Amino acid sequence: MPAGPTAGGESLLDDLQWRGLIQDTTGLDELRRHLAGGPVRFYVGFDPTAPSLHVGHLMQVLTARRLQLAGLVPLLLVGGATGQIGDPKENAERSLNPPEVVAGWVDRIRDQLAPFVSFTNDNAARAVNNLDWTGPMSVVEFLRDVGKHFPVNKMLAREVVKARLESGISFTEFSYQLLQANDFFELYRREGCTLQFGGSDQWGNITAGVDYVRRRGAGPVHAFVTPLVTKSDGTKFGKTEGGAVWLDPTMTSPYAFYQFWVNVDDRDVGRYLRYFSFRSREEIEELEKATAERPAARLAQRALAEELTALVHGPEESRQAVTASQALFGRGSLAELSAPTLHAALSEAGLVRLTELPTVAVLFKEAGLVGSLNEARRAITEGGAYVNNERVSDAAATPSADSLLHGRYLVLRRGKRTFAGVELAD
Repeated sequence: MPAGPTAGGESLLDDLQWRGLIQDTTGLDELRRHLAGGPVRFYVGFDPTAPSLHVGHLMQVLTARRLQLAGLVPLLLVGGATGQIGDPKENAERSLNPPEVVAGWVDRIRDQLAPFVSFTNDNAARAVNNLDWTGPMSVVEFLRDVGKHFPVNKMLAREVVKARLESGISFTEFSYQLLQANDFFELYRREGCTLQFGGSDQWGNITAGVDYVRRRGAGPVHAFVTPLVTKSDGTKFGKTEGGAVWLDPTMTSPYAFYQFWVNVDDRDVGRYLRYFSFRSREEIEELEKATAERPAARLAQRALAEELTALVHGPEESRQAVTASQALFGRGSLAELSAPTLHAALSEAGLVRLTELPTVAVLFKEAGLVGSLNEARRAITEGGAYVNNERVSDAAATPSADSLLHGRYLVLRRGKRTFAGVELAD
């Protein structure tokens, strides 16, 4: 893995602060001194509560990458134990998944994390699983060795607990922080880990872990949390009309992933560049300036989309997504697109499946680009209808089988920016 743009504790923290990646810390000056003292082992945790990570996890994934590039040693924890307790919810109990399902998700998420860090250099990353130390522990051992160090009054004072007391909170939910705190102690004891970071929603659990390590007579250890990623329009980050934006390409296609970032609001893109991009400060500030001066060009969004798609899905998928975006609007060759990319792009726009090819006018109506056959004929007569980026002039013509892309697809476009797809079923 190449050396990062920052080196040493001071420049690393300065860069993290400039990017807005530190919301709270157990002590900035203490952390700065600690990082300056030599290679530091840190951990960040991911609970396997679904078969894939989503873009909401990228803040932690890419921050871990930054820390390794700056010389720190990553311990990537996938929670085979805590994942069995389920995904936390603000107003309801966690949904519990069968252990065998969680075990499968652990493997998948561990594989997803692997490309973002190096496992072979001098500060090689390690994947760890908290089931290794939590699984063998009996209830009596847990209560005696862990539970006795947690004053209930402090646990009750946590905001997330107070908010749930009236509606009801199970002991499982209440005691989750004990499991996470014990992870920090075990990683300190086993791996020499002295730093934990996570999202701001984990601040209470993380500081409980710092305090627990101290109560066990160990430490000192340190922690910080990144801010919650938000959208200026008030909607939830990482959600689209189709649901969550996943990192698994079988759950969210690379093209849809690319489009998610291309469609980022101008008000958000500068902040997202700082959070997620590995470009230099100068490059990011130049892109922010370009957004302010020429927002319609969407230069910042495209730069962010290309970079993140290449990071998550590889350079070739990023190139395909860029090519598809251009080709679908007549600025590139549709023949260059792979069948999976074309299918994903047309599915995003609207893909109608037919068993035979009708006339062009009927195609445009069936695809939803016009409301009636008369409207289709008018669009064709006015020169605003395209099939596979070729302007059509005869509403009664029927496309030939030879015109099908990959033997099954047609790209229909009305005007410059409205397109849909047709798939000929077998």
